[in-house]
Amino acid sequence: MHRFGSGRSTPLDRWALKALQRASVSLPCRFVLWDGFEDPASLPPVATIRINNRRALYSVLWNADLYFGEGYMSGGIEIDGELLAALEAVYRASPIPSKRRWWRAASNGLSSARDNVHRHYDLGNDFYRLWLDREMLYTCAYFPRSESMLEEAQIAKMDLICRKVQLRSGERVLEAGCGWGALALFMARQYGASVRAFNLSAEQVAYARQRAKDEHLDHLVDFVEDDYRRASGSYDLFISVGMLEHVGPHDFPTLGRVIARSLTPNGRGLLHFIGRNHPMPLNPWIRKRIFPGAYPPTLAEVCSEILSPNGFSVLDVENLRLHYAETLAHWRRRFEAASREIAGMFDETFVRAWQLYLVGSQAAFTTGWMQLFQVVYARSTSNAVRWTRMGTETPWASNIARS
Repeated sequence: MHRFGSGRSTPLDRWALKALQRASVSLPCRFVLWDGFEDPASLPPVATIRINNRRALYSVLWNADLYFGEGYMSGGIEIDGELLAALEAVYRASPIPSKRRWWRAASNGLSSARDNVHRHYDLGNDFYRLWLDREMLYTCAYFPRSESMLEEAQIAKMDLICRKVQLRSGERVLEAGCGWGALALFMARQYGASVRAFNLSAEQVAYARQRAKDEHLDHLVDFVEDDYRRASGSYDLFISVGMLEHVGPHDFPTLGRVIARSLTPNGRGLLHFIGRNHPMPLNPWIRKRIFPGAYPPTLAEVCSEILSPNGFSVLDVENLRLHYAETLAHWRRRFEAASREIAGMFDETFVRAWQLYLVGSQAAFTTGWMQLFQVVYARSTSNAVRWTRMGTETPWASNIARS
């Protein structure tokens, strides 16, 4: 670890630690400097935050949201105790955002959107293959039973989506942001749909195209390496899973117009996305190191800025945040098991950054700081919608365990 704070702490260092402790009075954690000096916590601690150098100390005091992550990934900050418990305590101690309007980042234009995707999703298929499920799904799974394995849960998630939108054989689907292509291929294979899937990641599209060819589904699925905003044609369904978080609030109206011009008069769709209860920007360290340009919207923003202005009605909303917490727990275990190999691909700093990202994300969902919404919608003039809410039957459920 990088211990730039060798030697004894100064009175100024100790004042800074006490100031940090006072600013975190509701956080049940001990703060300890590199020489062992500490300011006792006012609450029984769940973990000890060890600050190993002056750079980390004063940076966190200046801007904890950004520099805690920077310090952790560099080794300037360490956690003695369970990292998940410590981060859950951080979220629980954080105040509910005020109702003031938050500053919004610049628009994710065509060029910046491609750059943002490249920085995260083009880290390499070999990297993601080490810790995702065999379908290479990098979105929230759906666990029919608490003991379900990740592979089963990801297949169940894809089928849940298809059943929610009443997908039928021969229907045309526009998918915005398709990852490595698992859902598009599932819709074609299991439901006989024709899918056109857009994605800006060159590596993901190449992988998806090869898989479609290998499975003899390339006549039903067309993977397009382009921005969803350039989509044309008429479709029965518009589905987006894990892409809305990358759109950004400035471009919500654009997304709504794309959906409106793409769907038939009886068109319908589903948006699956990480969201918030209150509008606020994503953590600055996550934006800097993990998801540049990302913004998790609220349900109100999605309805008022994407769906309602374009004549769509919301048919169903489900919150799967605990399913995402469980998904992240599976990813964390697999990531940890492969951490030595991942360090060889990148370095130890990269491993620590992603460990913090995965654990922090799990804590955000377990504490309700983040939500995972599935919103089903249709044109408000269409009566070709479900008469009752979807049941839980899965016609081919016996195949899930063998898939």
